[in-house]
Amino acid sequence: MPLQSQRNSGRPQRFEKKSEFDSKLVDLARVTRVAAGGKHFRFRATMVIGDGKGRVGIGVAKGLDVAQAIEKGTKAAQRKMITVPIVNETIPHEVEAHFGASHVLLKPQKTGRGLVAGGVTRIICEKAGIKNVSAKLLSKTHNKLNNALATIKALQKLKIKKSGVAPVEEQSNATPSNPTQA
Repeated sequence: MPLQSQRNSGRPQRFEKKSEFDSKLVDLARVTRVAAGGKHFRFRATMVIGDGKGRVGIGVAKGLDVAQAIEKGTKAAQRKMITVPIVNETIPHEVEAHFGASHVLLKPQKTGRGLVAGGVTRIICEKAGIKNVSAKLLSKTHNKLNNALATIKALQKLKIKKSGVAPVEEQSNATPSNPTQA
């Protein structure tokens, strides 16, 4: 054991602060680039991070080893964070999205129904903090990366309907401005 402490004693110790985001490795693939000198192997990591309060991100990165790919993927996910509107622990309305060959459908559910989703869609909804949603992958593809990006695209389409303030103002302004029609 003394060799271990001697070996590490010359290196500076890295103390990383605890991130406020919870991360999950969704997909890890060994990818190959063929060059004249031979095959070059790298690892591609797909990471999903979220705070459970409506913020979620997905990052894809490559590295020479698995740890490097995961670290770079986590940083990429932090840069690509989106905010998901959550109403009563579910999404405000039904939404559908395509990415590549992937096609995903997300439907809001009443409280207590739970998270009815599979695969990457379930992981992304958990990390975003959505507790009651029903999801269906309508495509035949099982490509985790495309399914994850289709889910993120669907969550980006979500909008919260504004309360009836704007139409009331339009009606009150419309009547006095046209005295000839009255």
